[in-house]
Amino acid sequence: MRLVLIDEIHRLNPCTTTGAQSTDLLKDLTERIGATFMYAGIDVTSTALFSGVRGAQLAGRASLVECGVFPARLGTSEPFKDLVTGMERALDLRRHRPGTLPGLASYLHERTAGRIGSLARLIRQAAITALTEGTERITRTTLAGIRLDHLAEQHHRPTSRHKAPAR
Repeated sequence: MRLVLIDEIHRLNPCTTTGAQSTDLLKDLTERIGATFMYAGIDVTSTALFSGVRGAQLAGRASLVECGVFPARLGTSEPFKDLVTGMERALDLRRHRPGTLPGLASYLHERTAGRIGSLARLIRQAAITALTEGTERITRTTLAGIRLDHLAEQHHRPTSRHKAPAR
């Protein structure tokens, strides 16, 4: 079985000349290549992607699967914690203690609203901070000092257990 994955499909606008040519190419490829095509994008139903004649042709060849945020728990498994564990393993910080980030999985999920992109940016920025400050380890304090993307910051409302003490 072959799989063709095309990401950022929400950027394609079949109403423009370039977008129309790209849409025609995708249509032709789906008819000629013995593969399953998977398109990934953000909020595709609100874009021009499925509008007009070309968009309708593309929509007629696709099934929409809506994906939410990455779940903290799924039955008895903890997929978000597993993701955090994998990201932590990729870190190359000399003084970082393995298991620190998975131990903060609940905080990280709340902080990023379960968005993988927000999580990746948070951990990457925390690692850069750890390197530039010379600590070479990520702590909750390091993570708390990182500003995230607007969606994550808008979602994250510190509760009393996350607030800094009043001075």
